[in-house]
Amino acid sequence: MKLWTSSKIKGLMKQKIPKLPQLLNRKIYKTGQTRGADDDVIYQNRVARSSTVLIPFQFWGPSFKYPPGESSFENGFIVLIPPSKFFENKNIEKELAAKGLSLGGNCLVCFETREQWDKYDPNKLNWKPAKQRHAPLGGNYIARVPATTALNGGGKIIRGFTSTKNKGAGIRLYEYASSKTIVGCRHQLEAIYWLCFDSEKVAVENGMLAKDVQLRKSEILKICKKEGLLDFTKLSDARILNRERNAICPFCLEELSGAGFFSRMAQAEGREVPDLTVTEINLFHIKELRYGEYNHRPYNIAWGHHHCNVVTRDSGIEETLEWMRCILERNIKCGYKLNKFP
Repeated sequence: MKLWTSSKIKGLMKQKIPKLPQLLNRKIYKTGQTRGADDDVIYQNRVARSSTVLIPFQFWGPSFKYPPGESSFENGFIVLIPPSKFFENKNIEKELAAKGLSLGGNCLVCFETREQWDKYDPNKLNWKPAKQRHAPLGGNYIARVPATTALNGGGKIIRGFTSTKNKGAGIRLYEYASSKTIVGCRHQLEAIYWLCFDSEKVAVENGMLAKDVQLRKSEILKICKKEGLLDFTKLSDARILNRERNAICPFCLEELSGAGFFSRMAQAEGREVPDLTVTEINLFHIKELRYGEYNHRPYNIAWGHHHCNVVTRDSGIEETLEWMRCILERNIKCGYKLNKFP
């Protein structure tokens, strides 16, 4: 699948294609970013999926695979080594060298528990915490140790990548996608929006002119067709479109309304949150994000209901459906009526 370059697409869209409603445009743009992360973890917060990748040591080796068709990560990587693995292996330096790794070059010791910190205190070695995402990393280790009330002075320990401009060491391995892939995903996701049964009407209701809707939809579908992103058979097989070629939620298979892209989630009475920004429809990965796979890619991305997304979580569609089947069968077997629980 040959994708157009980001600059070529941007140039074309700037010249010919009207803008999307702001909320929808922002929603599509954010699909190219990673999930949120706070200061207590080693990951960056809401950055591009093409950022520096953090690789757990156990996944690195001769069998490690980059995304299909790629021979490296766009902005490099850092391998994170558990303290016990580093300090209790007398031949660790040779082992790292054999794997193309060097401490402070492309790998770091990562402290995550109080036990690790107390046992292998890096201060006693005059080690410095890392601060750069590219070699040299500027240090030997990174630490994100939670606070504990069981000890005096048991406050959290956060070392490395703490400055405002350089917060977080990188992104989760399974969230990675190249810039080219991100662009392709955004185009396909917009096309899926336009394949909602009421997308044109909803776009007009949210500020677009009818003639601009027709032009934008036509051009995006044309771009996707040229990029190989509009294979209706693949989209249907992946649970993204139904037989009528309308967008559906991959989990419950209900047809999606364009209104769900703009509507905030309904909140339980008495438990309302004034600054809720979650919409009814969100990004949905058909095959869940997991180590060993790169699943933020065309034909594996869709739009789905927020609730359905929460239900499937990290288990994936098939496993969650099997779990639900077992629950239903057990309820029926025990004599409970599905429409009236005691």
